Formats: sequence, structure tokens, C-alpha cells
Amino acid sequence: MIRAAIRCAAVVRLRLVAVAATVALVAGCAFPGAAITTESGAGRPPVEAPQLAVGARWIYRASDGFRTPVVWTETREIVAHDAGGYTVRVTQHGPSVDSTRTEVWSAPGVVRVGALFNDETRQFRTPLLRYRFPLVPGASWSQWIDNYNETTKKAGQINHYVRVEGWDRVTTPAGTFDAIRMRVLMRLDDQEFWREPTTCNYVIWYAPAVGAPVREEKNAEYRERGDQRDGVDVIPTQHALLELESYSGPSK
Repeated sequence: MIRAAIRCAAVVRLRLVAVAATVALVAGCAFPGAAITTESGAGRPPVEAPQLAVGARWIYRASDGFRTPVVWTETREIVAHDAGGYTVRVTQHGPSVDSTRTEVWSAPGVVRVGALFNDETRQFRTPLLRYRFPLVPGASWSQWIDNYNETTKKAGQINHYVRVEGWDRVTTPAGTFDAIRMRVLMRLDDQEFWREPTTCNYVIWYAPAVGAPVREEKNAEYRERGDQRDGVDVIPTQHALLELESYSGPSK
């Protein structure tokens, strides 16, 4: 729902006003100012997997788009836990957004069913390593994963690469946290005869104190195929910011 609304608006704007849109895209890559201070990682222990239980809940203030962003509140809540892992309910509510989906985690950071891009739920043949604990600056991992997209009803293969960059002190509506910063690069499987696959460039700040991200910056785009003389061929599909607004429940 969010993806379709933003993509439609972006395509129309880019085709009608190519030069102006290109300038807007470049200028729009920056997110609203946030209090983020780089911290020294010297002496910090590795970030271990959090201890989670049913009832843990994280609520985020979210927006996606450029000139007139779509806004919503996103709640992620652990609703079940058994020998197979965790069931997580994700709800998105806003003026033009109303959706609920479910993720399945084998363990914290290990996703069997979940979203990679916006709210498209995917089933992963090999579990997605959203976080590979323990997290330490300089660590990285890359996966090529066969998956089934429940939204498009198509199977494909995605590439998911993560690099742990370092520590920052991040201020959000929920407070100020020491968070480890990760760069996430992805290549999706949504290519068509007329377009290249979506590429994603995300920055995620994970705070051990809450067992979850406290800030997420997400940019994505795809390139059209065809005659370059037609003008703009890069279509932005995501410019999202999520900031932790509140959290509760068992986590450590």
C-alpha cells in the first residue's frame, strides 16, 4: 500500500518534470536533522542477542516520501513464543495507511518470514540474518536468499548485505540511546523487461538497551531499461525514516 502510493507519485513527477525531479531527488536524500553523535567503540563489549518475551513492544514514528510524505505509526509486538521461535505482529496506522502483517523469527535477528522492503512479506528458504549476533564494528555478512513474496505471489532471489560500522549516540522521541550503526545494502528480485531490480541503501541504529532499532533511514530506487534519450531513468521508490517513539515489555 505504502510502496504503491509513493511509487505512483514519484513516477508521475519524474516524467512530467525530469530536470526538477532529478534535483529534488538529490536534495531529498538527506533526512531531517537528528541528534546523532559518533561515539568511540573502544572498550565496548560485543552486542549480544537480546532476551525477548511475549509482550515486548516497540512503537515507531514513520514517514516515507519526498515533498508530501506518507506518515504512520508502526507497532512491532511479540505475540507468541515457542520452541520454533517468535511470532511478531507489525501494524501500520495513519491517515492513508492501515495494515497488519506477521513475521516469524527463529531467534532474535533470524527471520523465516518477514519484510525486506516496505510491508511486503516474504518467506525465506534460508533464514534472513537481519542481525548476526554478536554485533561488533567491522563485522559484515552477505546472503543470496531464495524467497517467496506473499504480496506479488512470485518467487525469486534477493541479495542482502550488512556491514556493522560503529557506535553513535542517537536521540529519538523515546529518548537518547547508545546504538550500533549498520549499513544494509539490498538487491531485490522485482526486475521486469522494462526495469532493473530495486536497490536499497539503509542505515539502521540498533540499541542494546531496547533490543531493537531506534532509528532507520531507508532509500531505494530502480533504473528503467530503454533509450537513455527519454530522460530520467532512475525512479525513487522509498525515502523512509522510522524513529522509536516508545517501547515496553520484557527485553534486555
